[in-house]
Amino acid sequence: MTTCAQAIKIFEEKNGGVPAEEAEHVKLYCQTPPIAKMDNALLSLRNCERLALSTNNIDRMISLGGMSKLKILSLGRNLIKKIEKLEDVAGSLEELWISYNQISTLDGIACCTNLTTLYISNNLLKSWAELDKLSGLANLRDVLFVGNPMYDDFPKELCRIEVLKHLPNLQKIDGDMVKPAEREMALGG
Repeated sequence: MTTCAQAIKIFEEKNGGVPAEEAEHVKLYCQTPPIAKMDNALLSLRNCERLALSTNNIDRMISLGGMSKLKILSLGRNLIKKIEKLEDVAGSLEELWISYNQISTLDGIACCTNLTTLYISNNLLKSWAELDKLSGLANLRDVLFVGNPMYDDFPKELCRIEVLKHLPNLQKIDGDMVKPAEREMALGG
């Protein structure tokens, strides 16, 4: 398995030796062999605004203390079961891309008060009630939930209405803009 330190070194080599600590966009995705664990080497990325760790074998999240500029965290296509330890980046994180994992609950996201985008498709969310855990995220506008078990017994159109019932301020659901008629139906009209 590739460690985060090894992946950072490869990233620096591919970018002409520019230190990763100075980079705003750090791409550590799709490593061969894959990264199995997030580790403290990531904490050196103090200037990073966008961290891409997708398509690896990461099974859990770690605290990202010191990454106070992080706006976009990409962890899609991993083995993550639980969203956790986002408190250190909660004030700066705007987008969380975490589709194609094994997440069954939306615990751990409510602290991310500036979150505008949540891509969490193709996970294991079974209950519509999970969406209520996002109701305090006033800036949340764009979500992907398609491919979760909660969608299984409903047509796409009804899923969108159900999402709006829980999160009425959304502008985009599953890649499509929210239509006024959908908003009206969600309000019971």
